[in-house]
Amino acid sequence: MSESPSPWRRVRSSVGTYRARPLPRWWPLPACALLGTVIGGVYGLVRPPEYSATSYVVVTPTGKSDPATALGFAQAYGRVATQVAVIGDAQAWAGVPADTIRRNVQTATSPDAPMIAITGSSRRPAEAADIANAVARALTLNGRHTQDSTGVRLVQFSRAARPVDPSSAPASLTALVGGCAGGLTGGLTLLVRRRPGRKEQAAPVPAPAGELMAARPGGGAQ
Repeated sequence: MSESPSPWRRVRSSVGTYRARPLPRWWPLPACALLGTVIGGVYGLVRPPEYSATSYVVVTPTGKSDPATALGFAQAYGRVATQVAVIGDAQAWAGVPADTIRRNVQTATSPDAPMIAITGSSRRPAEAADIANAVARALTLNGRHTQDSTGVRLVQFSRAARPVDPSSAPASLTALVGGCAGGLTGGLTLLVRRRPGRKEQAAPVPAPAGELMAARPGGGAQ
């Protein structure tokens, strides 16, 4: 009478069978997607939040110019708002170095309205508003010096308020972006990866003509 295998042997045999199973071919796709999600989420949590504040400057025509001229000068002043002359005056009012203002200020203009949007960014909400207001003040001051020659006047239309919510992406969004990037990487890995177990077969080499004639019945020399 044969003895039944012990429970320990059954566990060992099942573990051995499980270990012998190869991983599926598509395993890089979920692995890379999960890794990208984790990295993106950690980056969103570790990175300090960034705040943005925007001040608006409007260009108005004087008695010597028309609205079309004011619109053209708004485009021009929007380009020079981040130049050395304007930023050099703004650093005294913002209380930060000129290099910091140059890295953290952006301007935007509209093709339909003679208005300039000046956005300051910083990790501190108060500093972001100070940068935007300082550049807007310096720009209006420079425009006042050239008012007689340009025929337009620059007025600060709206001051930048201290932001309450950060403008940087939250951790959920960075995790989503990281997961998409990881999934794309895993998909590309599957495309370039070779299938295991597939071997190239060499093409058969034809035998010499003499051997073929000898192999035929009655193919010998007569």
